[in-house]
Amino acid sequence: MTVIPVTTTEHAQMVNITAEVQRAVAELGVASGAVLVHVPHTTAAVTVNEAADPDVVRDLLRRLDQLVPWREAADRHGEGNSAAHLKSSLLGCDQLLPVQDGQLQLGTWQGVFFCEFDGPRQRRVWVQSV
Repeated sequence: MTVIPVTTTEHAQMVNITAEVQRAVAELGVASGAVLVHVPHTTAAVTVNEAADPDVVRDLLRRLDQLVPWREAADRHGEGNSAAHLKSSLLGCDQLLPVQDGQLQLGTWQGVFFCEFDGPRQRRVWVQSV
């Protein structure tokens, strides 16, 4: 397994980690098959989405915030970050990505994003060959 450290600087942020995941594929020696990209945090997620236009990331974060506002008076969780837990559950903590000839097989515009919903923090992403 390869561990990718991620430092976030915002409360809610999507960090493009495609290059780091590709390096992990090389480190793991995966020529053909798949890698599991996993986020071991309950207030973060990993997703695959458009990496060419930064407005997509901004729009996704804005829409998620509209869907799940940060401070909701009815939330009972004592830490006050229930919205981050829900966003993590909505997007998910892992992605299974195909690899062929040692290269991630992503669409032309796709990238792998670490999604922070309770930052800023020091985080980790685990990449494992499967």
